[in-house]
Amino acid sequence: MAGHGPDAAGARTGRRVRSGLKPTNGRNKTNGRAIFSAVNALTATSKGAATREAIIDRAYGIACAAGLEGLSIGPLAQAVGMSKSGVFAHFGSREDLQMAVLDEAGVRFVDHVLRPALKHPRGLARLRAILEAWYDWVRQSEGSCLLLSAASEYDDRPGPLRDRLVAHDLRWRQEIARAITLAVDTGELAGDTDPDQMAFELYALALIVHHDAGLFGFDTAANRGRRAMERLFRSYAPSAAAPDA
Repeated sequence: MAGHGPDAAGARTGRRVRSGLKPTNGRNKTNGRAIFSAVNALTATSKGAATREAIIDRAYGIACAAGLEGLSIGPLAQAVGMSKSGVFAHFGSREDLQMAVLDEAGVRFVDHVLRPALKHPRGLARLRAILEAWYDWVRQSEGSCLLLSAASEYDDRPGPLRDRLVAHDLRWRQEIARAITLAVDTGELAGDTDPDQMAFELYALALIVHHDAGLFGFDTAANRGRRAMERLFRSYAPSAAAPDA
């Protein structure tokens, strides 16, 4: 009968070879369950990351009002509609949660203050943009800057949280000093400018704006901060060229 016998078998085998397929005999089939499990794992990972972000977001809001020491797993779990064990599944301890919230504050600050300023040309234009965005951070945080409150909480408390806070602060000062150095390179600041010292002075301006905004209103504080910033820039300007002898 057509389709049986050695010739037919050879033809079938040849078709398999030419098509790049090998006989499976039912033993080499794709494991659909493995693929399904992998997809489920990816979905669970994505969902877990989203849940973690939601917890941090809520915890950030609480910490802005009550400080990092005001964070407690029980009330936070209730606020996000989870069990305490569910929150602990994402953060091994209260300190881990506090560390994550502190890092979130650092990310939000850089996104609000530094990243937009980097679109401006190097030099005083970028430095002005940094200070303006920093003042605006004061406005939008409404006197509840988590980074500043954390400095008050942990300045005299050695430990991982203080170490992380110091690391964030030092990186920020380095970014200011880098912007100052670029302004020296463009010739808008004197060649003997000490970037670290000027960064210290610009930091002080932002702190007094934050302080006065709560007591006397943001607009008044920001306007004084701008005047002080321009005066500081002028004090670091290159000296007028000496006349020819």
